[in-house]
Amino acid sequence: MRQIPVDTLNATVMVAQPPQPKVKDRRTGERAMDAETGAALSTVDVMFAANGEVEILSVTVPESGISGELVMGTPVALTGLIARPWENEFNGQKRHGIAFRAVAVTSLAEGASKPKAA
Repeated sequence: MRQIPVDTLNATVMVAQPPQPKVKDRRTGERAMDAETGAALSTVDVMFAANGEVEILSVTVPESGISGELVMGTPVALTGLIARPWENEFNGQKRHGIAFRAVAVTSLAEGASKPKAA
């Protein structure tokens, strides 16, 4: 499947919606798992601002790739972000879009990696 690397170097990226478990089947609630590693997958909606334009992207990431407290407005880094075009047909209707996937989503907020005092 074709994968297109996304340059995040000159982008500002912030959490728009905190991580949520990615669901494979809405009817059963079955959790989506990575086909290669078996890791549980989550989605994080981010505001991606670059070149004077802003988009909200829903990024799939392994649960183990989420670090720091990711609440709305938190600046983050997206490691290994790729875009993958997709197309399918459901009930005779053709659909298409772009799916985004990252290896990791890391908080850039000050003190994100520091342990909290008890």
